Amino acid sequence: MVTASIAIAVAIIVYVGYRLYQHLFPPPDVSPNGKYVLISGCDTGFGHALAIELDKQGFHVLAGVYNPDNEEHVTQQLSPRATVFCLDITQDDEIEAAYQMVKSKTSSLHALVNNAGIGKGGLIDWTSVDFMRKMMEVNFFGHVKMTKKFLPLLISRRGSRVVSICSAAGFLAGPGMSAYSASKFALEAFSDCLRREMYAWGLHVSIIEPGYMRTPIIEGHEHHCRELWAEVDSETKSRWGDEFFNSFVESVPKNPLILNAENPAKVIKSLRHAVTNTVPRIRYRPGWQAKLLFFPLSMLPAWLADWCLKKSVKISVSPASLLEQRD
Repeated sequence: MVTASIAIAVAIIVYVGYRLYQHLFPPPDVSPNGKYVLISGCDTGFGHALAIELDKQGFHVLAGVYNPDNEEHVTQQLSPRATVFCLDITQDDEIEAAYQMVKSKTSSLHALVNNAGIGKGGLIDWTSVDFMRKMMEVNFFGHVKMTKKFLPLLISRRGSRVVSICSAAGFLAGPGMSAYSASKFALEAFSDCLRREMYAWGLHVSIIEPGYMRTPIIEGHEHHCRELWAEVDSETKSRWGDEFFNSFVESVPKNPLILNAENPAKVIKSLRHAVTNTVPRIRYRPGWQAKLLFFPLSMLPAWLADWCLKKSVKISVSPASLLEQRD
């Protein structure tokens, strides 16, 4: 017991000392000259802001947008050095076209930023397998296909990197987030395997794990939930009841963590470091929610984490079928 305590204390001291050293003597950034960075999902949010940031720094930004209507708008916000193109990471032909386009411009890719994604929630009993499959196609398999396709350009030069935007939901599974959380857990595991497999090639792999940020994803929750409920079969609806559903939908915006969603600039700062620094970190947890709440919660025994998550859900109504059983 004493030996274990000493080992833990030493590990904490070494970690704190290392982080303090990094803070006082930060590693330098790479030169952006001649370096290409491919970012998916640049229509809005993190990808959009990162594309603008890296373009200002002098990188050759390759910005993929999902919606063709956004192509001109994003192009106008970037310098002539950047290239904006349509990219749906679930479509093999569009990935191939993107690869050929990038290959015609450069023989090496400095960074691939796996950013494109969708964030929709709902209880498991309400969501279809097709809904879960689509979530996996976008948030996981799309990034797998992008990474595998561009790997030859990435490993052609040491020091290149793959940066994947995951989530705190990738290490802590919460109620109402089954499909989203599963896709992020999968991307985390894939990224860890990639880093360990490609070590000999000098490929860096970084994972970004933010908590709730003020982005369009959390703003559209109620609309999505009502669309989801409209497709639920009558038997399932009667099991839960409209009253429970409405209470569930109304409880989400009142969640203190969503009410105190953080500035997405914190994520952009982590992304910028992961792309530009000579010694990128393996994991970034931007913001206080990921560092001080979600990560410590994920370290608790499962029964205790379950209790904490149960207490955090403020739904005053029980499912309809449970009320009938009690009567």
